[in-house]
Amino acid sequence: MTAASKVRTLGASAVVCAIVAALFTGWGGPTWWAVPLLATVVAISEIAVVHLQFGRQRWAFSLTEGAIAAGFAVHGGTWPTVAVAAGVLVAQTIRRQPRIKLEYNVAQFAAGTALGALMATTLGSGISGACAGMGVFWLVNHGLVAVAVALTTRRPIGAFVWDSAPLSAIHSAGNSSIGLLATWLAQNAPVGLLGLLVPMGLLYTSYDQQTRRAAEARLFAELARGQEEATGRSADTSAQVVLTAAARLFGGADVEMVLLAADGPVRYSGDEFGIRSRRRVDPAAFDEPWVLRVLGNHGIRTGFDDGRPYCSALIGEPDDPRAAIIARRVPGAAGFGRREAMLAGVLVTQAESWLSVAGLTAERDQARERAEQSDSSARRLADLGADSAPALVVLRESANRLARLAAAPAGEDPIGDIVDELHAVERAVASLLGAIALAAEPDLASDLRAAASEVPVVPAARGVSDWTTTGVLEGADLKS
Repeated sequence: MTAASKVRTLGASAVVCAIVAALFTGWGGPTWWAVPLLATVVAISEIAVVHLQFGRQRWAFSLTEGAIAAGFAVHGGTWPTVAVAAGVLVAQTIRRQPRIKLEYNVAQFAAGTALGALMATTLGSGISGACAGMGVFWLVNHGLVAVAVALTTRRPIGAFVWDSAPLSAIHSAGNSSIGLLATWLAQNAPVGLLGLLVPMGLLYTSYDQQTRRAAEARLFAELARGQEEATGRSADTSAQVVLTAAARLFGGADVEMVLLAADGPVRYSGDEFGIRSRRRVDPAAFDEPWVLRVLGNHGIRTGFDDGRPYCSALIGEPDDPRAAIIARRVPGAAGFGRREAMLAGVLVTQAESWLSVAGLTAERDQARERAEQSDSSARRLADLGADSAPALVVLRESANRLARLAAAPAGEDPIGDIVDELHAVERAVASLLGAIALAAEPDLASDLRAAASEVPVVPAARGVSDWTTTGVLEGADLKS
């Protein structure tokens, strides 16, 4: 038998227990509007549910216990069972819960309310009977949830109860006390009900803030852990860390991201275990329906696409987008709620910061590389000038002497003098070309000098030294 079949069997058993308890309890004598009123209050409370974290489990809390306690205290009978079951059914349908979860939650509340109503009616209802009835309701409700979690996750039921029971009992007692206080005020001092608005608002706000802070703490813990595992601070690394953190924080959802990198868009996909694929795509990736929805709606967007719940967001501004990200759950899974959308907002804010830092880091590295290249070019130019200066001096002086000899020949052998100057110019040009070549290839200089040290020096024939293998014109004795 599969886990789903076991859960359905447990839910059916809970429904049978509720029917048997209702037969023993009887309908009771409430006014005609009591049933729809209680059902409406329960539906509103279950829609505005708050999720708290117990270890690795998420537990849903609401103000439903207060409404049930009020029903137990006002009239005896099993009528609260019908009202609570109807309210939970409406709320679960509006929240688009999976079918198995909807059926089980309705059966779970029906059984707890029926057995609690039986206890409260047996004790004569009122405040004392309602307190006893709520104790039974909590035991049945918490026990059925614990068994369902043990069946679906194969966790020891004792460990789950130990983790979640204390806070769950305190929460149930607090909500029940508010319901009982409201009932007493309605019967004895109706104006005093206005005074309950503030504490109820503060109670709900505290639950909401606790949920948000717990989610943010888990978010930053995931981001910090991912950054510690990763190396570098590139946009690619930051995108992978953000994607993995989103998958883990959204209950193992499949996450996809299209990052607008400097050299074109990059598509990432993965889950809570890491990145499955990373590939460059063409700009047509931004024409996909989900990307167009993200680019056209700044902020967090939730809904269903082909039966799969999704939560999508734009990282960056509409006029300067950095990435589009979407998290999808399996078909039939629970949709993304308001608090998960708030968590996605925190994730997007952090992702914008990380990708901005990564972009600035890349720009800094590029600027540093360009500076190093410029510095290297400047050094090469300086070396070139230092190595070629002697050859340029010799070339200029030889050219000047050659111009004078050509304009006004003098001496015993003017033709020989002109030929000597032409040879000197030739050697100077060779020396200049050698200096330029050595500046372009610095490693060649050491090899040439080593080879030159092994070659014997041959005296110059006409008073001018030959061009050496180092490309430097040795001290020439030229005619003026």
